[in-house]
Amino acid sequence: MNVKKVVTLAAVALLLFLLITQPDQSADAVKTGVGWLRQGAESIITFVRSLFN
Repeated sequence: MNVKKVVTLAAVALLLFLLITQPDQSADAVKTGVGWLRQGAESIITFVRSLFN
């Protein structure tokens, strides 16, 4: 078994463990990540709009 596959399986196992044992904290972490992605997308949209105004 190669190292990449072992690391991937370990990461998936850790994520499942955290989702099962700490669902509220996991949900908060996902909300935070989605918020960062949304803010980044809005910043890019604002930048592109300012190029054409």
